[in-house]
Amino acid sequence: MSDVFLEAEWRDLLMVNFEVDPALLHPYVPAGTELDTFGGRTLLSVVGFRFLRTRVLGVPVPFHRHFDEVNLRFYVVRKRAGEWLKGVVFVKEIVPKRAIAWIARELYNENYVAMPMRSAVAVPGRVEYTWRHGGRWEAVSARVGGDPWLPTADSEEAFVSEHYWGYVRQRDGGTIEYQVTHPTWRVYRCEDPALDGQVAALYGDQFVDALSSRPVSAFLAEGSEVSVHHGRRL
Repeated sequence: MSDVFLEAEWRDLLMVNFEVDPALLHPYVPAGTELDTFGGRTLLSVVGFRFLRTRVLGVPVPFHRHFDEVNLRFYVVRKRAGEWLKGVVFVKEIVPKRAIAWIARELYNENYVAMPMRSAVAVPGRVEYTWRHGGRWEAVSARVGGDPWLPTADSEEAFVSEHYWGYVRQRDGGTIEYQVTHPTWRVYRCEDPALDGQVAALYGDQFVDALSSRPVSAFLAEGSEVSVHHGRRL
């Protein structure tokens, strides 16, 4: 029996990155992991992308195969058998489907919420993911240009996009670990990245300063087919 829980394509991943004080993220770090940094900097990312051809346990779910997601995430590592596993922790994830949000909350304790969403993707051109929150449309966006390239292993693009483990803090203080598999993604240069939203209402007052600052970097990853494996408790 396969240990794959979900299969899909993740496409046009817009990754807008902010430098933050690590103290901001310490309360969100799951047990058994520690914050990861790039060049001595702690990064917090807003990521918008398209979920396509989604299958759960190998079965396409009607009306839930194609949708957008926007998430707020940061980066951790965990040492296992002498090897450092590079992982992602999600602070909050927005999707347009209530059933998807419910499944993620119930099975993994991920902080998913459902909101109306739409997107506009033109490469080269402008990429924008929007959600309706508090009576207005909010967005993460950037202009995308140039030719795509494969990032080197020591680049910031690789640090942000090449994490193959997810970690979720549980209600009792424990941690769920799950693996995500996909090939290395080619990336595009981005200009004028922007986050337009009510940060305090969406993420909490503690994130206002960090997400109101100028992004330190942004890029678009082409994406690919992905597999998300069943989680296990540490």
